[in-house]
Amino acid sequence: MIELLNEDTCIQCNLCVKVCPTDVFSSVPDAPPVIARQDECQTCFMCELYCPVDALYVAPHPDKLTGAVEADLLELGLIGSYRKIAGWGIGRKPGTLQEKNYIINELLHG
Repeated sequence: MIELLNEDTCIQCNLCVKVCPTDVFSSVPDAPPVIARQDECQTCFMCELYCPVDALYVAPHPDKLTGAVEADLLELGLIGSYRKIAGWGIGRKPGTLQEKNYIINELLHG
């Protein structure tokens, strides 16, 4: 489920708004989009994949995520991590087994 849009990193391109199949985001004039309908998120990761500046975090297991805050997600390198590990972006190569969401999933469900 979509958990975070980092407003400091967001460039207001609205690609997340355009690619979301369930219309989770709403555009805001002269501001970053907002997560308006979080409960509609299907955890497809399309928004995180298309974000050119890695400003989004989609939690793979939202039922296990409690009390996560932006500073913690930044420190852990989780914001934009799905896109990074999928190899989307200039100079990136796929590496799913090293992706932190995968590692967390293995620790939780291993």
